[in-house]
Amino acid sequence: MKYIKKFNYTSILGWSASRYDRFSNCKRQYFYDYYPKFDKDTPLEKIRFLKSLTSRDLETGNIVHDIIRDMFKRYQKSTKPLNKDRFFKYSYYITENYCSSKAFFEHHYNSEIILVPQIYAKVKNILENFINSSRFTWIEKNAFSKSSEWIIEPEGFGETRINDLKAFCKVDFLFPVADKIYIMDWKTGKPNQKKHSKQLTGYALWANYHFGKKIGDILPIIVYLYPQYDEKSVEINDCSLTEFAKTVATETQDMYGYLTDIEKNIPKDKKEFPLNDNKFLCKYCSYKEICPGCRR
Repeated sequence: MKYIKKFNYTSILGWSASRYDRFSNCKRQYFYDYYPKFDKDTPLEKIRFLKSLTSRDLETGNIVHDIIRDMFKRYQKSTKPLNKDRFFKYSYYITENYCSSKAFFEHHYNSEIILVPQIYAKVKNILENFINSSRFTWIEKNAFSKSSEWIIEPEGFGETRINDLKAFCKVDFLFPVADKIYIMDWKTGKPNQKKHSKQLTGYALWANYHFGKKIGDILPIIVYLYPQYDEKSVEINDCSLTEFAKTVATETQDMYGYLTDIEKNIPKDKKEFPLNDNKFLCKYCSYKEICPGCRR
């Protein structure tokens, strides 16, 4: 496969599935996430700290992603069978390290004690689901011969272009088998096939843009790792790609509507980003300490 294309830096915002999810869920939370330096009321350091808050579920996902990443990078150096004892010792070390170095939402707001063994129990369960799956065995059998061509959480943010619009679509794991390219995306939370299919369609277009591979030869797969292993293939055709490109254009324009300068990505005043009336979202919002909407 060819090298990933590089882009010169531009200030203009780029679409991503996660960015638009945040935008559509809560405009004020979106402001804090993406435009903290424009807040005139709260010190930048405070906003950045609140943004950095993780949670038990979120950190479990981060840990699993990074361990699977490291495992496959190890396979790029050696195809020796996985030593499960060493693998799970390493997994516990990573869990312990991450939990000790992060600030947790549950502790910050509720003074809850974060217990590493509790988080690791779920991490271990998820990893066992994966390495005991028939898909993992299939990867060992069919993909190892081209491990040098694997793309595993590439550096940067997965920048690409969708109908000339800037977009970010960062893949978890991309690898060739025969004349096909497989894209797998690990999910440790609740299944949401509609949302995740949208994300994987973006990844397929990323692969098409950077490597020139025909869309029909790109096979995106959503991998649900908990509570048991399950996967869903994302069907892509010319019609769905056309609709996806239209969606990206529409959603990009929606986000542009909250800017005073599109090219420089400068937002309107914070008050133009409305507060959310959804108390469920406010309950779990990292910014509820500073957001008047969460305190109503």
